Amino acid sequence: MRPAFSPMTPWRWRLGDLGRLIVTWATSAVALAVAGTLLPGLHADSPWDWAWAAAAAGAVGALLRPALVYFAALIGWIGVLLVALVGQGVVIQISLWLVPGIGGASFWTSLAAAWMSALVGTFLGWLVTAGTPESLVAALVGTGRGAPPADDGLTGMLFVQLDGVPAPTLQWAMESGLMPTVRRWVGEGSHQVREWLVQLPCTTPASQLGILHGSYDGVPAFRWYDREVGRVVVANRAGDARLIEERVSDGRGLLADDGISVANLFSGDAARSSMVWSRIEVSRGQFETRRALGWFFVRPDGFARSLGRALVEINRERFQARRQRYRQVVPRVERPWSFTGLRAATNGLVRDVALAVVARELMAGRRSIYVDFVDYDEVAHHAGPMRLEALDVLAELDQLVAMLEQIAARAPRPYEIVLLSDHGQVLGQPFEQAHGEDLAEVCRRLMHEDVTWEGRPVESWGRVASIVDDAAGADSLGERAAGSVSRRLSRRADAGAPASSGGQQTGPGGGSAPGESGSVDPVVIGSGSLGLVYAGQNVGFRRRMTLAELDAQWPELVPGLAAHPGVEAVAGVDAAGVPWAIGGAGARNLATGEVDGTDPMAALPEHGPRMLAEALGHDLAPDLYVLGAVDRSTGEVTAFEEMVGSHGGLGGWQDRGVLVAPTRLLGAAASAEARGQIVGAAQLHRVLVDMLEQLGHRTDLPRRSPGDDAERVGASG
Repeated sequence: MRPAFSPMTPWRWRLGDLGRLIVTWATSAVALAVAGTLLPGLHADSPWDWAWAAAAAGAVGALLRPALVYFAALIGWIGVLLVALVGQGVVIQISLWLVPGIGGASFWTSLAAAWMSALVGTFLGWLVTAGTPESLVAALVGTGRGAPPADDGLTGMLFVQLDGVPAPTLQWAMESGLMPTVRRWVGEGSHQVREWLVQLPCTTPASQLGILHGSYDGVPAFRWYDREVGRVVVANRAGDARLIEERVSDGRGLLADDGISVANLFSGDAARSSMVWSRIEVSRGQFETRRALGWFFVRPDGFARSLGRALVEINRERFQARRQRYRQVVPRVERPWSFTGLRAATNGLVRDVALAVVARELMAGRRSIYVDFVDYDEVAHHAGPMRLEALDVLAELDQLVAMLEQIAARAPRPYEIVLLSDHGQVLGQPFEQAHGEDLAEVCRRLMHEDVTWEGRPVESWGRVASIVDDAAGADSLGERAAGSVSRRLSRRADAGAPASSGGQQTGPGGGSAPGESGSVDPVVIGSGSLGLVYAGQNVGFRRRMTLAELDAQWPELVPGLAAHPGVEAVAGVDAAGVPWAIGGAGARNLATGEVDGTDPMAALPEHGPRMLAEALGHDLAPDLYVLGAVDRSTGEVTAFEEMVGSHGGLGGWQDRGVLVAPTRLLGAAASAEARGQIVGAAQLHRVLVDMLEQLGHRTDLPRRSPGDDAERVGASG
């Protein structure tokens, strides 16, 4: 059994550096020679002058880049942009001045030469290394070196969230050869693969809040009408994420002991964070995020690599979208240019920046790190969870995990690595595509009045906006510009969306809402395969309406939704607070299991009634939950948003999360959850905390009272 990823021996490290240094020097010399051939006026007396210039560029860059990076991080994203565009030009300009045999090097010529040599050097480096990530790993390790951590003798922990990957999909990917790194871990016995049962709703906000803070109470979907604040709350909005976290945080989150949260919705009570929505507005712009961006982009191959990968992703997405149409793959959704740009950003820039931040924190010896990579989830939403393009992303994520393994092996402390997903996904045709109207229009017909519809996808653009927000500097110009860009990105998914229900369309997380500005329209929300109806206008939306009250106010609503072919069941509570699931031909008491007529939960998983009853027990649950229909022949589940891969409700693999954990920690865990089936993110939190405590972490955290423990367990299952 292989131990934690321990620091490599100094000799192997120096030998590897020497080989990569020679390759980098040679490719840089060739790249500069190519630039000299293409640029008029730039010339060298002999080919060896290009070699000397490449060597000078390496030396000058090593001396000058720290100052450029600090400048960029101090100013903000404008400084990062300037460094990315002209920083290497400054390095090349000084280097060419130092070599007597080179002439014609004005600054603009040097800038052009820097870009040309970066592109050519990146291409040549890829050819020389046969496409391996070794050079990037070496660069990240080198730029991430900092002060050594305290000599506490502890093994660190790196948590890597593979967003949206179902357990069966990961198992299949290992067996098919798409994920050789993970397969090697399992084959060597260092790690075990465990499936965990995701709670309802099976969404990133609920799961990540539970994993990082031990409770997902008060999160009924990805977005919902919050009766306490009187408006729609969206988890990937900075102010809303902070509100959600403050409700459950007790200072003992997963990352409270010298941890850092990277590219997540919530902080896990970490003292440090980067691209974390719940922390963005608390401290406008994180210095460490900007410094990581600066280190990555100031390298001659950094910006060129990200730009090249973005172009590759754009070309790949357009080809794959055309291929689906040509083959008449069904179900499928339209994949517009806006998604093309989004995919290029999330699977290019977001991934690279998150990797750079994690590398810096590993090399700084941070005790615990939690990072979310959204690549698979993003592509699966638009292409399908088991389609070729989504599976290709799993192969890329495996390469990413291999790079993290190599970086962790060079860190100043040994590290254990845990892989986990926050939920799964399921294939299915969107509701509106299948039935010609969205869920809000169905409710409008049945209620005979206007409703407010919140059903446009908003999850993805927020991920890109988080980088813009977190890279903002303290200068007023940077803040205003970043804020403007971030707001545009955050609203991108809703831009131009018609208020198809006939009612007023509210902006996510803001705008007029029921009970405000005279608007009292019922609210209908789509969250993947889960729909939410808030109809309580006659009680000022201050409390949930019972099934009897709904029937009295709108006699057609509940039976009409339950009988709709795109709906599997609707669920609410009666006057006594008892939860019920209602179908077109029967009803089920979720508390007792008694069925009247045909069981509306028959096509759903065995644990479905229990999960649905628990979700209805939360205070912020909607008046009605609406479950997307399950296709009995294919197992596909209807989504209420315009996506072909969805999650949120019940059915298929959307609630089958995965955990790949070190065998020595999982097997020795004291918690009962680690020995049996892990049900819900709150239980998964306790398993991960148990692992940290085995490593000697969390000894100095404030203790939680027994009453608090009981309350949190009761609230989150």
